[in-house]
Amino acid sequence: MEKRAQIGVFGGSGFYSFLDGVEEVVVETPYGAPSDKIALGRVGDKRVAFLPRHGKDHRLPPHMINYRANLWAMHSLGVEKIIGPTAAGSLQPEIKPGHFVVSDQIVDRTSGRKDTFYDGPITTHLSFAEPYCPDMRQIALSSAKDLNITAHDGGTMVVIQGPRFSTKAESRWFSSQGWHVIGMTQYPEVLLARELGMCYVNIALITDYDAGLEDHPDVEAVTHAEVLKVFNDNNDKLKDLLFEIIRRTPEERTCSCLTTLEIARSAGH
Repeated sequence: MEKRAQIGVFGGSGFYSFLDGVEEVVVETPYGAPSDKIALGRVGDKRVAFLPRHGKDHRLPPHMINYRANLWAMHSLGVEKIIGPTAAGSLQPEIKPGHFVVSDQIVDRTSGRKDTFYDGPITTHLSFAEPYCPDMRQIALSSAKDLNITAHDGGTMVVIQGPRFSTKAESRWFSSQGWHVIGMTQYPEVLLARELGMCYVNIALITDYDAGLEDHPDVEAVTHAEVLKVFNDNNDKLKDLLFEIIRRTPEERTCSCLTTLEIARSAGH
C-alpha cells in the first residue's frame, strides 16, 4: 500500500477498529519520535493516517507528548486535514457529559511545551485568530446533526498543562470567563497543524464537569475513573461521527488554512 494519506486522526487506540487494510509505519522526524507507529488504512475511498497521541498503551501524559513530531509525521505522509477528538471537561451547565463540542477557539494555559516549527532564521508571525478550520467544523456539525448526536456549535477550549486536574478556584475562574470546555492536548497540536498548512477540527467529547460547578453543589469534581467511564460509554458515537466526517470530507480545499504561513512570512514585522 502507498504510504500516503489524505486525512489524519489523533485519538485513542480503540479507533484502529474502524480502519480497513491497516498497515503500521514508523516515521522519522527532525523532532524525534512520534507518540507511536502510524496506522495507515482506509475509510471508504479515503486514505487515513491514525496516531494515538498518548501512545498505544497511553504511556505519554499530555505534557510529555512530542506534538511537533506527531504533526510533522502526519504532514510527511501527505496529510492535509486533521481530526483531533479529545476527552474534555465542561465549564458550563448546559454542556453536559455525553455531549460533543466542535470547538472554535482555544485559550493556552500550558507552559514549556515546544509549540512552533519556526525558531528562525525566518521570523514567522502566524495569524491564529481563528484556530480551527471553518470548513471542517461545518462538516463535523452537519455530520453530528444527521446522526442525531448532540454537538454544540462552537466553544472555547481552555488548555491546561496537566497531568493534574484543576483546582476549584481555577475552574471557577475559567467558567467565569465564559470559556466552555477544558482539556490538556489541544495546544500546541492545533497551532502546529496550522503552521504546516493543515486543516484541523476538534471534536470534544464531554466526560465531566471539571472541578464542579459553583452554583451546582451536587456536581462532583472530576476523577480519572469517571472520565474513562463516560468516554467508553460514548465511544461508539464518537467512532460513528468520525467515520461520517471522513466520508464527507472533500479532497479540494477552499479554506484559508493552507495560505496562513505564506501570509505570515510575506507580512513581516
